Amino acid sequence: MTVPPGRRERKKAATRQKIADTALRLFLERGYDAVGIREVAAEADVAVTTLFSHFASKEALVFEQDEDFEQRLALAVTGRAPHEPLIPALHREIRALVRHCTADSAAPIWRMIDASPALRRYEESMRLRHAETLAAAIAADPGLSQTTTASRTIARFVIDAYSLAREAADPQGAVDEIFQMIEAAWEAACSSRRA
Repeated sequence: MTVPPGRRERKKAATRQKIADTALRLFLERGYDAVGIREVAAEADVAVTTLFSHFASKEALVFEQDEDFEQRLALAVTGRAPHEPLIPALHREIRALVRHCTADSAAPIWRMIDASPALRRYEESMRLRHAETLAAAIAADPGLSQTTTASRTIARFVIDAYSLAREAADPQGAVDEIFQMIEAAWEAACSSRRA
């Protein structure tokens, strides 16, 4: 049984969300580069130090669900049902993430990200971090018994599947097509370990 968050945690989460929502609104209204951290803090009615206690950088304000996505990817490995194969669990999670990030409401955000070199760099570093976290979860699972290289490779493929599908004309179809290739690569890695 999970314990519901206390008042302090709820208040902290609400402040974080208020900052993120304010920042995104300002960025979309005026342009990412035209808005400073102090403006975001003032508009959200928080101190700059409070803003930075919730977000490490200006770029992190745009990717406010970054940690949640990273945890969801690791949980797709560690929280899957006993004897559930790895790749279908990851496929299901990436489909859900792509569905979220390709909703009509996300289009202006992705246009803003694509137009900003700083945000594109941040997204790339975020993807690499997600891949490393996913690789660590795969490598730590005793039932999978893969090498570090195989774990890192599959993790990179999975993270790239998310990026490629998000940019495709048919994102869900792209996820399915890419995961057929990931499944084949995983099977090849498993077969070479058994040989």
